Parts: sequence; structure tokens; C-alpha cells
Amino acid sequence: MGLTMLNKLTMLKLSSLFAALMFSMSVAQAAGPVEVFKPDLAKGKEIMQQCVACHGADGNASAPIYPKIAGQHAEYLYKQLVNFKPGKDGEKPLRNNAIMAGFAAALSDEDMKNVSAYLAAQKQTLGSAKNKDTLALGEKIYRGGIADKKIPACAGCHSPNGAGIPAQYPRLGGQHAQYTESQLIAFRDGVRNNSEQMTAIANKMSDKEMKAVSDYIAGLR
Repeated sequence: MGLTMLNKLTMLKLSSLFAALMFSMSVAQAAGPVEVFKPDLAKGKEIMQQCVACHGADGNASAPIYPKIAGQHAEYLYKQLVNFKPGKDGEKPLRNNAIMAGFAAALSDEDMKNVSAYLAAQKQTLGSAKNKDTLALGEKIYRGGIADKKIPACAGCHSPNGAGIPAQYPRLGGQHAQYTESQLIAFRDGVRNNSEQMTAIANKMSDKEMKAVSDYIAGLR
């Protein structure tokens, strides 16, 4: 094949690619600009006033049975609120909690995004591990997993300091140990069904392991 023919084929391919690109751009323009939701933190703060009794004004719950939600990733908080809502046709919510189901049911999609963004902008108070007898076990589980049970290290998803990964995995560091333990139990017992990964992990853990890693997590920062 001569050089002239190769040049013609090359030009033909480039022409086809250019035409495809122009078509894609025209379709995108016809569809109009994509709207990006801009959260209203003031409205989020206003909505948060309904949650003060359990979570505190800024999301730092003082009672260990309730989670600290200040500084938590907005995407994660929004997902949890959605999961508290009853499903269509009376289906059970993915997170079974009568109190939260009532609050979530009254919130619009915009409300949930606003309050999630407000909480994400707050600063979480520090926590601490309290049981020195289980500290080594908790650290081993968090940083190395449990090999004989094929349980991966918590740090792999939630990061070494417990900060998590926005839009993927929640912040755990500094959380009340009692609350973290209760959620591991909820995953194991099927009360909480919004993470297949965590359900599989919790099903393999003993009560002692859950308690140890929960206490260790409370001291992460």
C-alpha cells in the first residue's frame, strides 16, 4: 500500500473521529447544563435543631448510645438518612430504627442534603480508648484484620487514622465505642442491612473482637 493511500485512510479515520466528537458535543449542548446541588448550610443548621436531643447542636452526641455525626462525610450521612426511610410498598428500611425512621420520613431530599452538608462542616470532638486490656487486640484487628477468619484490616477502607474515604467509607475515628459496637452487632443480627461488606465481616466476629476494635477506634485521630 502506497504512502498516499495510507494518508487517505488516516485522514478518513480522523474525519470520522471528529464527526463523532462533534455529534457528542451537540447532544450534550441540547441536553442543557447539568445542575449541581449547592447545599444551604443555614437551612441544614435549622433542620439540625430537631436532632439536638440525641446528637447535640453540632452533631457531637454526648450520650455514647448515639453516634457523633459532626465531621462525617456528607455523602455518607445522606445515604444513611435515605436508608432510614421506609421502602416502597411498605418495604422495611435498610436501617431499622423507629426514631430515625420518623425523622427521615419528614425530610425531603433537599433537606437531607442540607443537613448532611451542615454536619460535615462541623468539627468532631476527640475520643479515647478506655480499656487497656483489649487495646492490643483492637489495634491488631483494625490494622491487620483477623487472618484465620479472612477478615480484612479496617484501616484498608476507613484509613489508618479512622478518617475514612469521602463518598465511599465513613469516618470512624473518635466515635463512641458503645455506638460502634452496637452497629457491628446490628450488622451481624440483620437489623442493619445497608452494607453487604460489613454484614459479612460482622458475621465472623466474636463479641470480644467487636468490643476490642470498637474501643480502639474511639481513640483514633
